[in-house]
Amino acid sequence: MADVLSVTLLPVPAAGIPHRRRWWPYGRVQVSGSSMRPTLADGDRLLVRWGAAPRPGKLVVVRLPDGTPAVKRAFGRDGAGWWVERDNPQEGVDSWQVGAIPAADVLGTIVLRYRRGS
Repeated sequence: MADVLSVTLLPVPAAGIPHRRRWWPYGRVQVSGSSMRPTLADGDRLLVRWGAAPRPGKLVVVRLPDGTPAVKRAFGRDGAGWWVERDNPQEGVDSWQVGAIPAADVLGTIVLRYRRGS
C-alpha cells in the first residue's frame, strides 16, 4: 500500500511562534511513513519555515491534491507549479502520480531535523 500520509502537523500556530512582539514563521512537523527513506524516517521531527521559497533539491512541506500534507523533495518549477518527488520510489505519492504542485500548496521548507525517529 502506498504511503500517503507523510507528515503530521504538530500544534504550533501556522503563522509562527511569538517572539518579542513579532511572529516567527517557524513550526514543527513529524514524519509518518516511509516515502522519504533513507533521508527521513518515521517519527523524525523537523523544523519548518512556513512560506519560505523552495529551492530545487531541498525538502519542502506540500499539500497534495487530496489535502494531505507531505514532505517531499522539490525538483524544479514549471508553469503549473513545483515538481516534487519522494526519496523512496517504492512508497508514497509525488508529482509522478499527481502532477506539479501549485505554488500556493508549497507550504514551507525544511530547515533541520531535530529528533530522529525509528
